[in-house]
Amino acid sequence: MIQNSLSGVIALILVIFAITLVVKGVKIVSQSEVYVIERFGKYTKTLPAGLSFIVPFLDRVAHRVSVLERQLPEFEISVITRDNVEVRLEATVFYRITDAASSVYRIRNIDQAIYTAATSIVRSAAGKLELDDLQSSRESMNEEIARNLQQAAEVWGIEITRTEITDVIVDEQTKDAQRQQLNAERSRRAAIAVAEGEKRAVELAADAKLYQAQKDAEAVRLQADANAYAVKVAAEADAEQTRLVADAISKNGQPAIDFEIMKRQVDALSAVAAAPNAKTIIVPTDVTGAIGSLQVLAETLHSAKREA
Repeated sequence: MIQNSLSGVIALILVIFAITLVVKGVKIVSQSEVYVIERFGKYTKTLPAGLSFIVPFLDRVAHRVSVLERQLPEFEISVITRDNVEVRLEATVFYRITDAASSVYRIRNIDQAIYTAATSIVRSAAGKLELDDLQSSRESMNEEIARNLQQAAEVWGIEITRTEITDVIVDEQTKDAQRQQLNAERSRRAAIAVAEGEKRAVELAADAKLYQAQKDAEAVRLQADANAYAVKVAAEADAEQTRLVADAISKNGQPAIDFEIMKRQVDALSAVAAAPNAKTIIVPTDVTGAIGSLQVLAETLHSAKREA
C-alpha cells in the first residue's frame, strides 16, 4: 500500500518535471517579437518568430523585443538658420529594431538616445539653410537627417525608417518681416512684368515698322521692275517700228518717207484734239493738205506693193 502510494507520487513528480521541461525548453515566438536568450547571465542567441527550443533551467528569456516600427513622440527643437533667424522645428522619427541584442546590450533607453542624436543632427542640418530654404526644402532636409541619424543609430541595432519635420514655427516679428519681404517681392515682379510688357510692345512696334518698310521697298522695286519692263517693251516696239519703216524706205524710197511724216503729223493733230482743255483748234492749210495727200500716198503705196 505504502509502496503503491510512493510510486504514484514519484510518477506524479516525473510528470510535473516533464511538463516543466517542456514549458522551459519550448518557446513559441510571435511574428511581431524576438526573444533574447541568456545562459548564466550571458547572451546566447536570439529566437526569431516561430517554434524554438532552449535548454531548460540553463537558458532563459531575458528580453522580449518588439520588431514593429515605432514612432518617437513629437519633439520641438530651437534652431538658428544660416541668416541668423531663430525658429522652432517640430519633428518626429520613425524606427524599428533590426538587432535585438544590440538594442538591449548597447543602449539602455532607445527613445532618449534617438532623441538626443536627432536633436543634434536637426540643428546641424537647419543651420546650413536660410529661413526661406528651410520652409521650402523639408523633403531634402528630412532625407539628410534620416541618413545621418541612421549612421549614429546603426550601432544600437536600429533602422531609421524616416524622419519628418512636421512644422516650422516662427515668431510674429519674423512673420511680419516675411510679409513685408513678400509684398516687396510681389511689387518687384509686377514692375518687371510691366517693364517686360512695355519692352515687348516697343519691339512689336519696331517689327511692324520694319515690316512696313520692307513691304514698301518691295513695292517700289516691283514698280521699278514694271516701269523698266514697260520701257523695254516700248523700246522694242519703237525698234520694230523703225525697222519696218527702214525696210519700207529701202523698198519704196521717198513715198514711204513722206507717208511716215504725214502719219506722225496726223497723230500729233489727233493728240491735240483729244486734250481736255482744247476748245478750238486752228489747223494750218498745209496740214489739211497733208491729210489729203496722206490718203493719196497710202493708195499709191498699196498699188505699188500689189505690182511688186
